[in-house]
Amino acid sequence: MTQHTNFSTRLDDLQKRVATARSAVQTAATESEAQLKERIDRAQADLDQSVQNARQEVSQAAGSAQAKWAQLKADTAAKMSDVKANVDQRARHVDAKVAAKDADWADADAAESLDFANWAVENAQLTILDAIHARAYADQLAKAEDNS
Repeated sequence: MTQHTNFSTRLDDLQKRVATARSAVQTAATESEAQLKERIDRAQADLDQSVQNARQEVSQAAGSAQAKWAQLKADTAAKMSDVKANVDQRARHVDAKVAAKDADWADADAAESLDFANWAVENAQLTILDAIHARAYADQLAKAEDNS
């Protein structure tokens, strides 16, 4: 398997994850509050595992570009871990105006997360293209060296 194939496979996996997320969001829109809380608990557990995995990556890859990405992933995942706290806090709200303002904040957080995901995809495209170019250039130099 070439590195290019690996990029394609990883992009396919990412596309599947987006489709799964879209389906989950569409289904969640029709669920009861109890079902939503259960779904959020599962998503929070998955996110907590991601934070733990990212922190492990940071400690294993210290000093490299991979460490920078792992740290970014850990920071982002940690920032998102307050979703569960927001859900728990929301249950204590009894004022409709406060609840509406809380919903506005949640909408804004979701929009920011989508903006970040969009940026991440654009950044991934650029870095993948750079990696493909770097590999092609290295292969070209190696071939020229072999022919000389």
